[in-house]
Parts: sequence; structure tokens; C-alpha cells
Amino acid sequence: MDDILIEVKDLSFKYEDEAKKLTLKDVNLNVKRGEFVAILGHNGSGKSTLAKLINGQMAPTEGEIRVKGLKTTDEDHLLEIRKTCGMVFQNPDNQIVATIVEEDVAFGPENLGVPMPELRHRVDEALEIVEMSDYKRHSPALLSGGQKQRIAIAGILAMDPDCLLMDEPTAMLDPLGRKEIVDTMLKLNERGRTIVLITHFMDEAILADRVIVFNEGEIVMQGKPREVFSEFETIKSNGLDVPQVTELAYRLNQDGFDIPKDILSVEEMVEALWK
Repeated sequence: MDDILIEVKDLSFKYEDEAKKLTLKDVNLNVKRGEFVAILGHNGSGKSTLAKLINGQMAPTEGEIRVKGLKTTDEDHLLEIRKTCGMVFQNPDNQIVATIVEEDVAFGPENLGVPMPELRHRVDEALEIVEMSDYKRHSPALLSGGQKQRIAIAGILAMDPDCLLMDEPTAMLDPLGRKEIVDTMLKLNERGRTIVLITHFMDEAILADRVIVFNEGEIVMQGKPREVFSEFETIKSNGLDVPQVTELAYRLNQDGFDIPKDILSVEEMVEALWK
């Protein structure tokens, strides 16, 4: 069990203003250290609520969540839990608090009491990882959306978390900004950081080690991306899309072409058609 970073057991959650409706129902899942997990689901399926519960921002109605073995309902451990699972939100403008990039990145670790020169080292290292060192003395207001989101990620990295909870971090970005953030996530995961990505972009989900699909607050599918997306009709019945090339493979297969239904990339499609 030492490789389990996040453990969700029999979790249910209901917002106080919703009399009987459960936002999450009997959710059980584990996330291993170093794993890249993508969480999918239509709007209102409970994805963002789950992230906030893992981060200790809210308490479960039933069941429990443990991060590094620590219960998220134990107030004495909340700081450690939030240091372990740093959260990046959808809108980068809502996460920036300072008028200079390096001051913004320093804000989190400084409030944790990280002393100099360790603070200086963490800020420089975090900016280098997200490839924003050249902008450390710039105003965040002058940056693009993708650059702002990378600064937000750097601010979390400077607090040295084991895991990044990414709540639709590319939703408000243009294609270039999205690519910047996806490349950053992959780099962090390669360096051993655990990534939990909430997204509605299927081309991001296929990069994960595991995909978990939510519908109406319950886990309805999970597995490797190839396993999940090959279930075209099930995915569609849960209000989601599949990667465009995967849908093309499914349609061609339905029309009698002898090609796999679990194709995830254009390269795989070309190879299958040339056989």
C-alpha cells in the first residue's frame, strides 16, 4: 500500500442546498504515486467536487479520503494534505496574486515558512521546469493565457507537492496555450509527479496511464485509455466523445473495414489502413 498516494473509499457527497441529490455516490478509487490519471465526465458529474474533496476543501458526507494515509477530515493534517496535492484551477487569472511573476511563484512557499535561500532555489527551479525563467520579472498581466497557467503551475511546484490536481487547466486556453500546459504536465509526470487531470479534451485523456469516467456522480468506466475509448457506444451513452480518429475507426469498422476499434492516433490509423 506504500505506493498508494490517494485512497477514496465509499465516498458520497451532497451539497447542503441540494436536499436529496448526491453529487458523488459510493466512489472507490486509488491513485498511485507517479501515476497520470485522467478523469472524464459531463458537466455536473462530480469531477471538480472530487478534486476539492481530495484537496481537503470540503468534507465527505459519507466515506473517507486519505492522502498519504492522512484523513482529509482531520484538520491537523490539512496543511500537509494540501502541500501533498497542489491544485491548479481552470482560470489562471483567479490564481495569480502578485504583480511580478517571481513574487507570485514565491507566494505559496513563503507562506509555508520556506526560508531563504531555499525559497529562491524553489522559485528558480519551478520557473525553469515550466520554461518561464525569462519572464520572472514580468507582470503576469502581460502574459498569454497559457503562460499565466504555467506560472500558476510553477507556484504550486514551488511548494513541492507529490501530486498536481488539475481541474480543467486548459479549458480557457487557445490551442497553443493548451499544448504548453499538456507538455508541462507530461514533463512533470516523467519526473515522477503524480498527475490527476480533470478534462473534457479527449486528446489529453489518451496521454494518461488510466482514465476514469464519471456519470451522475458514479464511476461508470475505468481502465487504460485504449480500453476505455474502444467502448465507443458506452462512452457516447454517458454523454462524452471519443478522440476523432477513434470515432473514425469505429465508423469504418461498422462499414466493414477490418481495422481495430481502439485506434488512438493518426499514425495508428495510417498503419491500419496500409495493412
